[in-house]
Amino acid sequence: MKSFSRLLILAVFVVALFSSCAKQPAEAVDAAKTAIESASKEGAELYAADELKKLNDDLQAAMDEVNTQDKKFFKSFGTAKEMLANVQADADALKATIPAKKEAAKNAALQAQTEAQTVLEEAKALLEKAPMGKGTKADIEAMKADLTGLETSFAEIQAAIDGEDYLGASAKASTIKEQATVISDQVKAAIEKVKGKR
Repeated sequence: MKSFSRLLILAVFVVALFSSCAKQPAEAVDAAKTAIESASKEGAELYAADELKKLNDDLQAAMDEVNTQDKKFFKSFGTAKEMLANVQADADALKATIPAKKEAAKNAALQAQTEAQTVLEEAKALLEKAPMGKGTKADIEAMKADLTGLETSFAEIQAAIDGEDYLGASAKASTIKEQATVISDQVKAAIEKVKGKR
């Protein structure tokens, strides 16, 4: 009878030991999710989209491991806990890099704005020198209208920068720069054409 009691106590102890090790790591899951959300709110979606996607993929892999262990009779969440801890650490590290990435994007937007303004001014100056002949008057008027439109949309760059949409500001500046360059090239071609006729 004593040996049966000992065996029963041992069995209860073993079951208790396994069940305590076999609890789902809910706190670790919550901590990892909170860390990712925090990085996302800081601006990771805009300034570190690839890194944020990797974090979410790693979280999903950890959750898959949790689900796999949950289906087993003898559960062991050690690997899942380790994976979740890594996700949390990586998310915290990513969050710390966002201010620098944001500042880099701001500097790039300001640089793009300056370049767009320079190209726009060059196009305007070239257009003033454009030959006004019978065949070119309508073209030049159209180019002037295009430049006026570009100047109007140039203000949107500053508005985007003020709103901290640095990537949007850079994209807008790049578009203006490209379109102003096209106009400059057309004016240069017209000037060369007139020179060739002389």
